[in-house]
Amino acid sequence: MLESIAQVVQAGALSQTLRGSIWLYPLVNTTHIVGIALLFGAIVPLDLRLLGRWRTVPLADLSRVLVPMAMIGLLLAIGSGVLLFATRPVDYVAEPLFLVKFTMLVVAIANALALRRASSWRLLSVAHPAAQAIPIRWRIAAAVSIALWLGVIAIGRLIAYR
Repeated sequence: MLESIAQVVQAGALSQTLRGSIWLYPLVNTTHIVGIALLFGAIVPLDLRLLGRWRTVPLADLSRVLVPMAMIGLLLAIGSGVLLFATRPVDYVAEPLFLVKFTMLVVAIANALALRRASSWRLLSVAHPAAQAIPIRWRIAAAVSIALWLGVIAIGRLIAYR
């Protein structure tokens, strides 16, 4: 069933336009990379702060700047990723690494949402930043976050060059 949906998408006008345009596909690909850069560039400093770096910087202050950037990056990466997928859906559906990447992406997003829901940045900012004790579950979630996002990026690049 998934293969037949992929065939319909690949035969569609959007897929043909993306594949046939000398400018559109590179623009979408560039947007994807910019989205990844914004996402990963915002997530890593926040995760490193949760792991104990920059203890004098309150988590609330850091998250106020980085979380919106990560969200913009995620939206750009997902939106452009869907368009990139539309160029060769039959190939991607048959690619085992694509399922691994997609699964890691879903887990990474779920991890970020769970951490965001569990954390209380405002309460953490009340105490002196250096005195903040980061719960072990947040530190584990931060380490898992970095590993998952690195995995999504690495597998995405492997798929792109196969």
